[in-house]
Amino acid sequence: MSSDIILKVDNVGKQYRLGLVGTGTISHDLNRWWNKTIGKEDPYLKIGETNDRSEKGNSDYVWAIKDINFEVKRGEVLGIIGKNGAGKSTLLKILSRVTGPSTGEIKTRGRIASLLEVGTGFHPEMTGRENIYLNGAILGMTKAEISSKIDEIIDFSGCIRYVDTPVKRYSSGMKVRLAFAVAAHLEPDILVIDEVLAVGDAEFQKKAIGKMQDISKGEGRTVLFVSHNMAAVKSLCTRAIVLENGTTVFEGDTEEAVDFYLSKGKVLNAIALSSRTDRTGNGKIRLTDINFLNKQNKSVNQVISGEYVKVNLTFEKNNLDIDFERFFIGINFKDDQEQIVLSYLSDEMGSNLSDFSNKNEITLEIPNLFIRSGIYDLRVQTGIGTNRESHLDTIENAATLQVLPGKLWSDGIINRPGNFAILPGEFKL
Repeated sequence: MSSDIILKVDNVGKQYRLGLVGTGTISHDLNRWWNKTIGKEDPYLKIGETNDRSEKGNSDYVWAIKDINFEVKRGEVLGIIGKNGAGKSTLLKILSRVTGPSTGEIKTRGRIASLLEVGTGFHPEMTGRENIYLNGAILGMTKAEISSKIDEIIDFSGCIRYVDTPVKRYSSGMKVRLAFAVAAHLEPDILVIDEVLAVGDAEFQKKAIGKMQDISKGEGRTVLFVSHNMAAVKSLCTRAIVLENGTTVFEGDTEEAVDFYLSKGKVLNAIALSSRTDRTGNGKIRLTDINFLNKQNKSVNQVISGEYVKVNLTFEKNNLDIDFERFFIGINFKDDQEQIVLSYLSDEMGSNLSDFSNKNEITLEIPNLFIRSGIYDLRVQTGIGTNRESHLDTIENAATLQVLPGKLWSDGIINRPGNFAILPGEFKL
């Protein structure tokens, strides 16, 4: 392992037996013990299925993760992303030595601190101050280390008023703050963080991200960061890996990793548009397909609020007796209450679509999708003239786009969910 590599994961896998503790039977345990005694491989590692939680399997053994390989350099922030059940938490537990791998090995340099489950080790009857000492000891800090940093920890947590109150009276957010404050001040060589930002409020998220950036850039320590918050991953991580069904399916640049993950996140399995009969219009032109594309022209069904997306629409023409000089198209984004939150209308935008007479595709390019996080349905309508006197084709719920929370104002704050658009602007005094 070269000098700048602080963590190396080599062919790591973790196998579990479903439904039971251990291997489940005395015969399996004895068989495993005997093979280990005579120096042979565990026979049950030769079987087992991939970790696809959505499908029924034929084996009692499942690989939570399998054949994971990557290296992390000192001072690097590695994002680990994937759907629920992809193996992210299992990997972090192995890295933190909460559990051991079934196959492979992990080589590290320096101390590892982990924040996997918020408030793990907190005693509800003990005060916040007492739990700082307890949790710090669990994470490997000495009493002297904790005492030298306790004022800084309490200040960072923002819980100074309640620090001498039993933790059982804390809210979940206060526990997150205190737990993260302890782990962040441990000064480990490697800090492992799993979804710590999911519970905290906007103020805490901004502070936590700032602290992690200080840890990695200012202090040269390494961070492994798991989150479903793609905006946080993009702003914090220098590199990322994507897990799917327990295996690595992508490793590389953070932007590319997030785009790859979002392109895998299909949220709509609808009837093909060409087969939809719930539409109105004379049918001279019919919408047959919609695709959402990112900057790399990769198909996605999720986009981060405020970021680029391109809507590609494909049509079929059943009659060319159309005045394309007056052709109109409108796209409406509707929320879960069927309210229109955003519209793009070709006549208002001054779009010249006369060349559509020789083409079958129209593309709407949106540099910044200024709507809040949520799931939106698209309504597409086409016609002739600004008064739509000749109605060609209108289809409701033509496609679904999931918008994820994003950072719109360059202030580190994730925008709130909601059912209204966000337009560029600035408050001034």
